[in-house]
Amino acid sequence: MVRIRMKRLGRTHRPFYRISVMDIRKARDGESIEDIGTYDPMVHDKSKRVTVKMDRYDYWLSVGAQPSDNVKTLVKKLKGNRWGVAAPPPAYIAPKEPVAAAPEEAPAEGGEAAAE
Repeated sequence: MVRIRMKRLGRTHRPFYRISVMDIRKARDGESIEDIGTYDPMVHDKSKRVTVKMDRYDYWLSVGAQPSDNVKTLVKKLKGNRWGVAAPPPAYIAPKEPVAAAPEEAPAEGGEAAAE
């Protein structure tokens, strides 16, 4: 059985994936039959994260290959051009000035003077 799935590359904390056609019995990062695209989740522009050779993807589907759930979602977004909008960076908030300590209260007029 043949599967279209993602093969992890890249380094620690900097993932990069190849969209590959593989035998289902091979390891995740093992030998692939054909690489048909890439996925880079670290690219800021969401519409440029995925590249897929759609003619090869359609060919492999026609001969019985099954896409993984993640690949199916990525291709669906790619075909519909539905990436959403990246959230704008948070606005800069200036640090607050430290609050001055409240001045100590003066003793009441009748308090200590009356005791003497």
